[in-house]
Amino acid sequence: MDLSTMNWFAVLAAALSAFVLGGAWYSPLLFGGVWMRENRFSDDDLKRRNLAKVFGLSFLWTLIMSVNLAFFLNTPDTTAAWGATAGFLAGFGWIAMGIFIIGLFESRSARYMLVNAGYMVAALVLMGVILGLWR
Repeated sequence: MDLSTMNWFAVLAAALSAFVLGGAWYSPLLFGGVWMRENRFSDDDLKRRNLAKVFGLSFLWTLIMSVNLAFFLNTPDTTAAWGATAGFLAGFGWIAMGIFIIGLFESRSARYMLVNAGYMVAALVLMGVILGLWR
């Protein structure tokens, strides 16, 4: 793997886009209410959290995901379509299935699993598109 061909600005942009998508996904506008109910969280529960730590680590781990996907897509023939496909395959085939397996063992609801898995699939597709476009 030739790291000199990696577009690190694209990696950062892909991570930022997935992080922003997560903010929207888990907001009251989209799936935040369902996610909170399925986790039995109240507004007070969220207020007691160290949000700087939660968001800081979330961004770091999203950046690592972006770097990892970029390693797979760091070839001259990568396109936006292939990036989206690779993101979907990683998001659905690996992460979503992992969430479903863990969710079954933890007796989580289908809604819980779908909200979280859906975000991961959407985030990786978005990252893949950006990484594929911005070669």
